[in-house]
Amino acid sequence: MLIREPGGSVRVSEAALSEIVRRAVASVDGASLRKGRRRLGVELEDGRARAEIQLVVAYGRVLPEICVAVQQQVAEALALMCAVEVEAVDVTVEELVRS
Repeated sequence: MLIREPGGSVRVSEAALSEIVRRAVASVDGASLRKGRRRLGVELEDGRARAEIQLVVAYGRVLPEICVAVQQQVAEALALMCAVEVEAVDVTVEELVRS
């Protein structure tokens, strides 16, 4: 992510964006990012953000509730830390695990 200002520019690396999303997901009890190649994707352009996240959710949890909580946490974290308008946080439950 690159933000250009009159006094210079600010660059936020892919690793930093991933950490913001990872911590936001971890703040939701019963949810975690799926390990592997396609864990998450964050697109930032023209002050707008869109995230795509694959989750592992604890078995027995109410999936829509967990997903909505993750969407809210990720959107809030990206908006606060990157000063962007979050258009969407798309969530896919890829796996259920025993907690």
